[in-house]
Amino acid sequence: MYLIPKPQQWAKKDGIFILEYDRRIVIHPSCGTEVFRYAKMLKDDLVRYAGYGLDITRGSSKKTAVKLAVSHELPEESYRLNVSGQGIELTGGSDTGVLYGIQTLRQMIRQEGACIPCLSIFDYPDTAVRGLHYDVTRGRVPTMEYLKRLVDQMALYKMNQLQLYIEHSFLFEDCSEVWRDDTPLTAEELLELDTYCRERKIDLVPSLACFGHLYKTLRTKTYRHLCEFPDMAEQPFGFVDRMEHHTLDVSNEESLRFAKKRIEEYMPLFSSKYFNICADETFDLGKGRSRELAEQKGVKQLYLDFLRQLCDFVKEKGKIPMFWGDVIWSFPEIAAELPRGTVCLNWGYERDQTDDTVRRLAEAGAVQYCCPGVSGWDQLVNRLDVAYENIRLMCSYAAKYRAAGVLNTDWGDCGHINHPEFSTAGIIYGAAFTWNQEVPSFEEINRQISVLEYQDASGQLVGIIAEISKHWIYKWRDLVNYMEHRDTAFKPPERFAKLQEETEALEAIKRKLYRILPCLGTETRAQIKPYLMAIEGMELVQEAGAVFSERWMEEKAVSGEERIEEKAVFVGKRPEEETVSGEKQTEKKTVSGEKRTEERADRLAARLEEWFYQYKKIWRSVSRESELYRVQDVIFWCDDYLRRGLLPK
Repeated sequence: MYLIPKPQQWAKKDGIFILEYDRRIVIHPSCGTEVFRYAKMLKDDLVRYAGYGLDITRGSSKKTAVKLAVSHELPEESYRLNVSGQGIELTGGSDTGVLYGIQTLRQMIRQEGACIPCLSIFDYPDTAVRGLHYDVTRGRVPTMEYLKRLVDQMALYKMNQLQLYIEHSFLFEDCSEVWRDDTPLTAEELLELDTYCRERKIDLVPSLACFGHLYKTLRTKTYRHLCEFPDMAEQPFGFVDRMEHHTLDVSNEESLRFAKKRIEEYMPLFSSKYFNICADETFDLGKGRSRELAEQKGVKQLYLDFLRQLCDFVKEKGKIPMFWGDVIWSFPEIAAELPRGTVCLNWGYERDQTDDTVRRLAEAGAVQYCCPGVSGWDQLVNRLDVAYENIRLMCSYAAKYRAAGVLNTDWGDCGHINHPEFSTAGIIYGAAFTWNQEVPSFEEINRQISVLEYQDASGQLVGIIAEISKHWIYKWRDLVNYMEHRDTAFKPPERFAKLQEETEALEAIKRKLYRILPCLGTETRAQIKPYLMAIEGMELVQEAGAVFSERWMEEKAVSGEERIEEKAVFVGKRPEEETVSGEKQTEKKTVSGEKRTEERADRLAARLEEWFYQYKKIWRSVSRESELYRVQDVIFWCDDYLRRGLLPK
């Protein structure tokens, strides 16, 4: 039997206790009224995995099977769980502790049904804040049903904070030009989600871009005058451009009023004591309209002044400010100039991430969260090996430098193309490693997740999934860069030398996924289709890259032949008729090769279109339309270039 996160103290005993159908779950008077809701979670899982539930009562009962109680002698988030032949006793340091103990019991029931092994557990979290930051703005806006499923999943693994990243995908008043082509979240939906989170002891923290990353807003006719480079609004949409530009012009006093107005409208929808103003990646600051002011004060001071005004405003409203720490990495001492308690969100997403920035911010006295990532951005399937190493390291730095929390991140760069549920393993890594600093090996945690999350009797599923991303040569970001004219050369051509080999590896993984289906719980089998679809998409995208590469090489070869011909004729080294004959042979050979390439390209374009039809259905199963049309633009651009035989100029 596996438990995630692993309990701090866990002693197994002989025997089992059977939760007989006519017994009861009893809530002791020491518990608050919300414990009834937690008991219902336990009962619902019994119905699901044992086929029947137990009645719930409060006070005492002769038929007690599970007793829930609170003892304030225990730490607030801790719990004691004792399973013996006489019954199950769960005591929490608070109602929250009871909830965490019930989550452990639910995991047992998932695996053992009504026959619970005898054991004793004393458990508590090593890290106070165990959170997830989820991007709902740069591609996907999830359905409310999916968001609630995500919250339930987080609760099962004892996470306690969620942030939804917003740039433009909220129905702000007076911003219809911003969200008119989108499917934004509404105030009522966020109020509903806040309540749903609160009932599961998860703090829903507002996360709102208030300085940089205002691409869509600052491209509108209504607000472009607040942009550092307003003329950029005339440029075509670009995925990469969206991440690199469109910062507020701090020399314009209206910019601060605009940011405050957004905060003021958004803040009341959340019960959290925190507010994340983001303020990250302000790449354009001091380079456009605020250049003159930057020459007087320096870019560092411009950033600090605007950041401090935003933080002061949040503080005045009774909330604790948060912001992303990437800009202040080079001058961490400014943390002392921000309102007391301000939280710096210190991100780093590399497989071999160092502790440099965490150490420097700690030395500067900053309150910080360490923020790793699930490594799904720009991917059709998350890079689980990278996510594991990154999350493991950042959690260890949080412990070493006494960070206030860990906020795992799931970003949507370049359209958020990966199916949201592909982040499940990465999210669970974060939950497990923040609760208990004893980190299992990559293979072991994947086996545990396979069994517990997917009811995989073989324990192999997540290990198979982890292999997928390793065989993608030409990726989504490569295709986006090519479409946006950021990468018009395929150097080196050797990149595609193993195309056949990698495609065969992906096909082998698909066969493994088909074969493992009988090992999975019936409710989790539906999660395999999105992986099969994603693998096919990976194969098609990298085959398109190979076609583009071949065309590029052909263009280079033709260009080179023309130069050789000119040189030969000029120096008189070959007879004219010999040159013409050679040209005809080369031309015949080239035309034949081009025909084969174009036939292959036509077939590939049709396959991509058929694949995208399936992709759209899976997208819509968990997400609103949101920016599906932008993903479609990339796919159709690729199809058109495949058919026309054209290359970007």
